[in-house]
Amino acid sequence: MGGRQPYPSDLSDEAWELIRPVITSWKGQHRSVSGHEGRYEMREIVDAILYQARVGCQWRYLPHDFPPYTAVYYYFGKWRDDGTDQVIHDLLRWQVRESRGRREDPSAFVMDTQTVHTSVNAPKATTGLDPGKKSRGRKRGIATDVLGLLIAVIVVAASVHDNAIGITLLDQVAADNPSVTKGWVDAGFKNAVIDHGAALGIDIEVVQRDPHTKGFAPAPKRWIVEQTFGTLLLHRRLARDYETLPASAASWIRWSMTDVMTRRLTGHSALTWRDPPPFGARGPTGEAAHA
Repeated sequence: MGGRQPYPSDLSDEAWELIRPVITSWKGQHRSVSGHEGRYEMREIVDAILYQARVGCQWRYLPHDFPPYTAVYYYFGKWRDDGTDQVIHDLLRWQVRESRGRREDPSAFVMDTQTVHTSVNAPKATTGLDPGKKSRGRKRGIATDVLGLLIAVIVVAASVHDNAIGITLLDQVAADNPSVTKGWVDAGFKNAVIDHGAALGIDIEVVQRDPHTKGFAPAPKRWIVEQTFGTLLLHRRLARDYETLPASAASWIRWSMTDVMTRRLTGHSALTWRDPPPFGARGPTGEAAHA
């Protein structure tokens, strides 16, 4: 960490070793014309990206003890565009599945969408009004395995119907995970998704909410993907869609899940707002948090 004080979002040594081979290989294939390897440590770049995912600050507000925000954004954009973020994510997903006694490739998935507000820099062409939720912004569509791990993701205008999102997600799932034969969705996905799944050899089942149930009750299977959305929202970059490009929004979802999976694999947990401040820390009044 170049002598700086660590942040709670930093990778542990064990977590960095999970990611390092992919980054080292990428760096070896992207040397400058002069052969210069760059002045910034790749671990610091990844730590800065994970800090940004967790805290959600503007790029210019990235702490000065990280590499310059322009350098961090450069690598974020390069890895988004060439699929390196996807390679890292998928490698970790396979390891998490194996650690839980599962095969590398899933055989079933759960699918859902989430509408979020966008910031003012999001182009109008990439946003819209969700008629069901009466909310303007973008929609995130994700498919997870039965462990809640991300299989496919898409970010589109909120005006796009769930059917169109579901069909795109199904195509991603079938292309990247041909072992999948079963999927569960909510009632927002109609016959078009079921028919498209059948054409791909995937049996799609709509999980209906029991009309006689009062109050909150987790829907069978659907709770898995809803829990994943909740876990992802612990990363403040995802509290709203701040991105100009939908591709960047999808990349932040992958990086946030990468953070979740490295911690699951290494047994390290990140502090949340529910955790008390460290002993001796001072609150807004200047009084010690623990007397």
